[in-house]
Amino acid sequence: MSQADPSCYHCGLAVPQGLTFSVNIDGRPRAMCCAGCQAVAQAIVDNGLDDYYRHRDALPESPREALPAVLGELTLFDNPDVQKNFVRPFSEHEREASLILEGITCAACVWLNEQHLTRQAGVTAVEINYATRRARVRWDERRIRLSGILAAVAAIGYHAYPYDALRAEEIANRERRAALWRLFVAGFGMMQVMMYALPAYIADEGTLSADIESLLRWASLALTLPVVLYSAAPFFRNAWRDLRLKRVGMDVPVALGVGAAFLASLWATLSGAGEVYFDSVTMFVFLLLGGRYLEMLARHRSVRSIERVGRALPAFAERLTAFPLLQTERVVVSALQVGDRLLVAPGQTIPADGSVLQGESEVDESLLTGESRAIAKTPGDELTGGTVNIRSPLVQQVEKVGEATQLASIVRLMERAITEKPRIVQLADRVAAWFVAALLLLALATGIVWSQIDASRALWVFVSVLVVSCPCALSLATPAALAVATGAFSRLGLLVARGHAIETLARADHFVFDKTGTLTWGRLRLRQTLPLAGMMAEAAEVVIGLAAALEQGSEHAIGAALREAAPDDASLRSPQALSSTTGQGVEGVLNGRRLRLGRAEFAAELHDQPLPAEAQALYATGDTCVALADETGWLAVFRLSDQLREEACGLVSRLRSLGCHITLLSGDSVEAVAPVAVALSIPDAHGGMTPQDKHDFIAALQGRGAVVAMVGDGVNDAPVLAQAQVSVAMGSGTELARNQADIVLLGENLSRLAEAVMLARRTRRIVRQNLAWAFAYNLVAIPLAMLGWITPWMAGIGMSGSSLLVVTNALRLQRGGKN
Repeated sequence: MSQADPSCYHCGLAVPQGLTFSVNIDGRPRAMCCAGCQAVAQAIVDNGLDDYYRHRDALPESPREALPAVLGELTLFDNPDVQKNFVRPFSEHEREASLILEGITCAACVWLNEQHLTRQAGVTAVEINYATRRARVRWDERRIRLSGILAAVAAIGYHAYPYDALRAEEIANRERRAALWRLFVAGFGMMQVMMYALPAYIADEGTLSADIESLLRWASLALTLPVVLYSAAPFFRNAWRDLRLKRVGMDVPVALGVGAAFLASLWATLSGAGEVYFDSVTMFVFLLLGGRYLEMLARHRSVRSIERVGRALPAFAERLTAFPLLQTERVVVSALQVGDRLLVAPGQTIPADGSVLQGESEVDESLLTGESRAIAKTPGDELTGGTVNIRSPLVQQVEKVGEATQLASIVRLMERAITEKPRIVQLADRVAAWFVAALLLLALATGIVWSQIDASRALWVFVSVLVVSCPCALSLATPAALAVATGAFSRLGLLVARGHAIETLARADHFVFDKTGTLTWGRLRLRQTLPLAGMMAEAAEVVIGLAAALEQGSEHAIGAALREAAPDDASLRSPQALSSTTGQGVEGVLNGRRLRLGRAEFAAELHDQPLPAEAQALYATGDTCVALADETGWLAVFRLSDQLREEACGLVSRLRSLGCHITLLSGDSVEAVAPVAVALSIPDAHGGMTPQDKHDFIAALQGRGAVVAMVGDGVNDAPVLAQAQVSVAMGSGTELARNQADIVLLGENLSRLAEAVMLARRTRRIVRQNLAWAFAYNLVAIPLAMLGWITPWMAGIGMSGSSLLVVTNALRLQRGGKN
């Protein structure tokens, strides 16, 4: 824009005299009418949206419209108050967000978005799930903003939004409505065009006059135009986007096929010579859209059970304003704070994590744990956000909100699982990315050959080869099955936290169990206290108090049992120099006295005295025993016992019937492990194992070719869970164990693990069936199309049906039984 031009380059308004606002756009300074337009235009340039100015065909009617809608929305997501609901810190400067992508139509779209975002400076990781359209993006906030990432997606023709269940449902509904309208237009056009094409097919030679034939052709053209320009528009738009970006997606061969057939028919109509195939064009578009619509419905159904967890929390809560008076105010759940008191009426969803302050009722926790039986709740009991109060009103004390709640943790793990790609999915995506390019070359070569054999059939053979192939079925084969299986796992009360978990669990042939908290309830109770040596004259409560003080910050079952056994009036002192040795015990200083509590060998390192005979007798009982000592000698031995889970024996038997080997590894003494091993008929049981011992044991099994599944619950199990090919953590276990595990058992019913193994194996069979079909279909259909034995409309049915078949086959996992 020249200096003499009085109009603002951004909004079109007159530039006041004496103002010198400008922005460099396309290498030239452009005049702006005010600082606001200058700031907006600079933001457009900074976000790489210069094409807005190149491609606009008119100035905005008002200055408010001068900001591209996409940028106006995206910059809002840089606001920290907005980000707190969906962005979480990954490291000091890295942030991670779950997004939902709109506009994904094939595996090539996924590949394109991943490659494009990976190349953005500051983006450190990108994973997109084709079946769910969900993306997990990680970036360095020092180098790029979230709005820049969303703008980069928009720049290649897609739309990305922060994921939330309501927006996902809104996008899905919009996608269904648009697809249904396009399908309706294509179906209506196809029926009418077929009516006009019928006389040409059934009339004897010479009985159809040239005028009537020309009229029918023009009428067919008029009815085909809406089908091509509206119903088939997404194919052409997506194909143009791919070609502009020098990529080849699945819509490229479809657009070429439809476009070539339509243009050939258009030329025949205009010239009055040659054949027209408007009926085949409309039929092909209708069949292809119909197949994609049914595939879309099946895909939405496959992820519905996963999405419902994200919608578990209510939008509003009733907060008490003057407890104990039951006067409430209605507030949004996102505004709740720790310490708030809420009134939860029967039938309402509990809005946050906390505890029962007043009232008695029963709570339905089936959505999170898979447990159909209602759980009784009394004052002091825990309440989990997303569960449903059933019987009576409850007053709840809020203890965790937002990202700190158990439901938020579950959602994070589910998001990680559905966006992580197993190796087989990565391989399929790489094959699909090259598949389309190879197909185009093959179709072109086929068309050239047929032009020499039979020029009248060359076009349709070319179109059939383009259309009949289906790389989408190949890319959908595994993600669709895993998405359905993840939902089925959640209904069993198992949370799949890693993308590879289901695939690996299906291959697992050796299960390794921890004892305490896994095969047993992990709720140890103090059965006997034996004061020793210098403590003989003192009451047992004194040594219990010392032990409880050392364990006051521990999550281990032993620590909880000792704290529970401490006298009610005991005031736990805070030890100094407190340290914990994983798998051994704790050490601290109380009143200048250096103490150790844990394994006998660990405590004995403070002195040189042998363990008294009466203490050895306690260890010989087989119960869990821990010793307390100081630098002068032994102070006490505590005997604790646990209870075996009722379903543990049945679980071990079912796993054996599935061909799995069972091993029991425990840090407890050999004597404590032996009764459990006998009760469960596990000959391969080992006690006195340190975390390193367990790690080495599993590594040795893997060295012999075993696929190991580790089941545990404690802090000391975390390294072992990481070593196993697939790991299962008890939901009641420590947070470290849950975060390290591939699968989390949310409920208390251990027998669900055997059901999960059978479901994983059924999933593996479904995946293999889908992959076998996808490969077999393409290996058979493409050569038949090249030979001219498949017409374009048959190719459209085959292509749509192939994708639909793999999704429908995956949906069989939603019901029980063999597959």
